[in-house]
Amino acid sequence: MAQTSIWPGSGSAVSESTPFGTFDNQSTFQTDAPKFATWAARRLGYPIMDVELQDTSFYACFEEASLEYSSQVNQYNIIDNLLQLKGQSTGSDLTHKNVTPTLGRTVALSKQYGTEASLPVGGNVDLKKGSITVNSGSQEYDLNALYAAVSESGKAIEIRRVYHGATPAIQRYFDPYATTGYGTQNLIEGFGFGSYSPAVSFTMMPIFEDLLRVQAIELNDEIRKSAYSFHLVNNKLRIFPDPSDTFKVWFDYYLTEDKSGLVEGVGTSVTSSISDFSNVPYNNMSYNHINDPGKTWIRKYGLALSKEILGAVRSKYGTIPIPNSEVTMDGDALRTEAATEKEQLITQLRETLEQTSRRALTEKDQEESEFLQQKLNKVPIPIFIG
Repeated sequence: MAQTSIWPGSGSAVSESTPFGTFDNQSTFQTDAPKFATWAARRLGYPIMDVELQDTSFYACFEEASLEYSSQVNQYNIIDNLLQLKGQSTGSDLTHKNVTPTLGRTVALSKQYGTEASLPVGGNVDLKKGSITVNSGSQEYDLNALYAAVSESGKAIEIRRVYHGATPAIQRYFDPYATTGYGTQNLIEGFGFGSYSPAVSFTMMPIFEDLLRVQAIELNDEIRKSAYSFHLVNNKLRIFPDPSDTFKVWFDYYLTEDKSGLVEGVGTSVTSSISDFSNVPYNNMSYNHINDPGKTWIRKYGLALSKEILGAVRSKYGTIPIPNSEVTMDGDALRTEAATEKEQLITQLRETLEQTSRRALTEKDQEESEFLQQKLNKVPIPIFIG
């Protein structure tokens, strides 16, 4: 068997020497990888001891460390920004980019509330309007059969409001036979009452008198007249009292499938918008753009990976016989040390990232503002005497 070469003291070119080639074309990575190999070999005992690794082994560890750093930072950025990114396009790479918080998620929730509350504004489901004809002597009407089956091809509908009532009291407030002069008409035009006939009386009366008269009309309708009302269960409409003539009843409704089909991406490409952690467009970082603290972490993590590989190599043989004695290899110790260092580095990086989260930075900004206010409160306030 041919003798496998070990670390000779320097490395060859990086290009096409890493398993994935993620950073091979980046100038800073091409410069730093051979330097890392030399540094890591010396940290492992070279040249006092042979290091049973080749330059490609060191390059693989350096690439893996760079990918791990990129992955950890990107994972944290995804978690920190996911609330703002949901629903955005997956077409733009967000790596190394600042994500500005928006009210998008809050607006989406408010739209859902607007839908359920049937507010005059808001909502993300089309509120439709329909009507049926109420016939004399018939109280019960199946809106599914009379309207949904005809106008919505049998689709399920959800009734949100039914319109039917007497003429508003304000329209019956005025005497249609009263007459006024041309001058009076001009007098109350600025009040918006130019089209009403009892102009002077209306203008000069106090507001509470208008309210009392409107309430009297409504109370009269409620007590002395049989006002129509309705009862709605499972889209079965019952009119009270029994209609004595024929008229239309209008209603607002939603299509049930419109409300249940609010999941983005249904019927379209699943990659068109961000839905969860898995398709947020964060890619591998550019090594050229990683700062010195990040590169220091990468070197340390790469050294731990190198120890792990070297430990695996030396663990193949626990001892090596020599004349009159034997040499015990330190493979197990290297692997244990490497595992501990990797765990510590990951923990340290995650704690650092946690300290830079949007929430943590906001809390620090609040504390700084409070401390500044306390400091300013101790500044003497000058007194001006006029």
